[in-house]
Amino acid sequence: MLHDESVERLIAAARDVRERAYAPYSNFPVGAAVLCADGRVFAGCNIENASFGLTICAERVALFTAVAAGCPRIEAIAIAGPGAGPLSPCGACRQVMVELSPDAEVLMVGETEVCSRTVRQLMPEAFAAEELGRT
Repeated sequence: MLHDESVERLIAAARDVRERAYAPYSNFPVGAAVLCADGRVFAGCNIENASFGLTICAERVALFTAVAAGCPRIEAIAIAGPGAGPLSPCGACRQVMVELSPDAEVLMVGETEVCSRTVRQLMPEAFAAEELGRT
């Protein structure tokens, strides 16, 4: 469980980066922020493309940035979108979370509500490295 101060810091980072989302097609800006075990925070926003398949979600931008920077372990990720209610990650992002941070807490953030789950709660019986004979 995260400390309140860490939760607020992570949510603020996700909301802040959401303002820089490139979402001209969906008009659905999303921001995400990852908290590493060493205390660093990495943020990402969704970046759309006219070739829709090339669009990348905020969660994956933040996760990949953290990994590229040498994040030793991901403790939590916050996802902030427009609207009052919490924003749940898509299936592709959930699969990446299973690979990179299966024990992380996921904060799904709306303007007025926040919902918390673990990656394992979001992806029960997930396909993971163990399925390939790798751990």
